[in-house]
Amino acid sequence: MKRFAIAAGGTGGHLFPGLAVAEVLHAWGHQVLLLTSEKHIDAVATEGRSEFKIARLPGMGLPRGINLETIKFLARFARGILHCRSLFADFRPAAVLGMGGFTSIAPILAGRLGGLPVFVHESNAIPGKANRLNARLAGGWLAGFEECALKIPSVPCIVTGTPVRGAFLNHPSKAEALQKFGLATERRTVLVMGGSQGAAGVNMAVMEAAANLAAAGFQFLHITGAADEKAVAAFYQRAGIPAWTAAFHHAMQDAYSAADIAVARSGAASLTELSFFGLPSILIPYPFAAEDHQTHNARVFSNVGAALLMQERDATGPILATEIQRILEDTQVLAKMTEACRALYKSDAAERVARVLLTAAEGRGNK
Repeated sequence: MKRFAIAAGGTGGHLFPGLAVAEVLHAWGHQVLLLTSEKHIDAVATEGRSEFKIARLPGMGLPRGINLETIKFLARFARGILHCRSLFADFRPAAVLGMGGFTSIAPILAGRLGGLPVFVHESNAIPGKANRLNARLAGGWLAGFEECALKIPSVPCIVTGTPVRGAFLNHPSKAEALQKFGLATERRTVLVMGGSQGAAGVNMAVMEAAANLAAAGFQFLHITGAADEKAVAAFYQRAGIPAWTAAFHHAMQDAYSAADIAVARSGAASLTELSFFGLPSILIPYPFAAEDHQTHNARVFSNVGAALLMQERDATGPILATEIQRILEDTQVLAKMTEACRALYKSDAAERVARVLLTAAEGRGNK
């Protein structure tokens, strides 16, 4: 039995793949220290996960420029490293994995200072600033997309794919999933999701599109984010359009199983989940994502016909309505998109990542 530390938090795109790796290591008989952020999503998603030891790390966004905030950041960062070193001294992990972002930097540095094997996982098609730094600090990195593997040529890379949650393996049938949401089995279902934080731009475009599609007989499963929950629910009720809405949904395997098409942002974890379910999609990248990485992610899917890429500035209600109806009413188009989407999924990504950690830990033990 070995022990591993996994830093995964701040967004669902970091947390859920990290949880998937933790689940595999636990199933193999190992212990896991899960390092998450103090954000609400992390607390909710890890509630009741008593099989892991869980510690919260303070969020530390990098300030711009040199000013008082920079000094405060450096002080918090130093405390974060010391806190991680203290946690590692107590837990004694054999290897450390960072799932990306600034939440991973302190654990990665603490691991290196402790002489541990350290890796960082990048889920996106291009690595962000934090992960370019993380990869160099770690001395090795793991990539979700083939397209990402050559972006940091000076650092060894293994393409593993991006892990998905173990709960997805036992997903319900389409009819069972629709019943859970109180939706009709005879209607085509549009899943709308903006990632773990929701997406106001996507919500507005879809509501306008849904109004244009009122006569088409479609129904909507709309995950809104907290800010727009009431407004979106009120819209569907006023318009008389069948819909289930919520700010956030924890059992996403039910939502994916119920849907015929998704309208979504193009965060890496969401795309991996879409490929797992073979769910065709219209992808609307977050226009302010760092280095426009969501557009790069979406192109991986659109280039092979698994999704339609639509920039937010172009995603007007009428255009979005036309594309939703075109795809849903053409069974051949749906079938081709489904096949292309499934072909992108790496079925053993969590196991691949876990094996890298275990091999490194065993190699260290033999020295």
